[in-house]
Amino acid sequence: MKFIRFICLLVFPFYLFSCATQQKIPYYLEHVSDTTIKEKVKVPELRIQKNDELSIQVYDNSDNPEASSKLYNLPSVTGTTGAGSSASSFLVDIDGNIEYPRIGNIHAEGMTKKELADFIKNKFSKELNNPTVSIRFLNFKIVMLGEVVSQGVINSKSEKLTILEAIGQAGGITEFGNKNNVKVIRESGGEREMGVIDLSSKSLFESPYYNLVQNDVILVDPSKQKAKLTDQNRVIQQVSFALSLITAVALIYNIFK
Repeated sequence: MKFIRFICLLVFPFYLFSCATQQKIPYYLEHVSDTTIKEKVKVPELRIQKNDELSIQVYDNSDNPEASSKLYNLPSVTGTTGAGSSASSFLVDIDGNIEYPRIGNIHAEGMTKKELADFIKNKFSKELNNPTVSIRFLNFKIVMLGEVVSQGVINSKSEKLTILEAIGQAGGITEFGNKNNVKVIRESGGEREMGVIDLSSKSLFESPYYNLVQNDVILVDPSKQKAKLTDQNRVIQQVSFALSLITAVALIYNIFK
């Protein structure tokens, strides 16, 4: 009987520890009302980075634009992107350059699509009749890591992706994810920078990291609640092992005393 009371007294403090008050879990846009988000949407213009894959097509205003601009485009390598349009793929190399037909080496890193299109158009303005240049990204992707349902690479068919859309595609943040401190790692101008977003804040839409750019890495850290729960589980496991050992010793003692 004394042994049972001893066990109960030993377990009781750990029971109280495991029942400690849990922190409140923040919701998405918790501090937003229907009047605080009526702001003009700001979509950043994407800048070309190393290892980007670009589709670049040059056309002119002649009677047969496909034939006249053929010398200015690469042969199709990925089939067709639409009716009558071929896809020419250009990979931005480690130095930030692409090799374009009849122009040669172009340092594309840091340019916007419009700036690169204007550069190519200007090069061909004397050879083609009112040329137009169409450019789009073929590998717009971001990486989701941490406390989300599905970690990994997210590929987007469009060139516009918000952090809420990316989290949605990853299955959402788990119950132990920290919504107040989501990190975004971004490469800009050859350097890496890190921003922090509070997904419960009304200023979320004003953040320069709300709209993602290609190759962003999003990190969702575990909350303090998960760290506490992990510690509690570790302590409970250790106590359970110790109690099992004490019980076994007591049983052996009673048998052989």
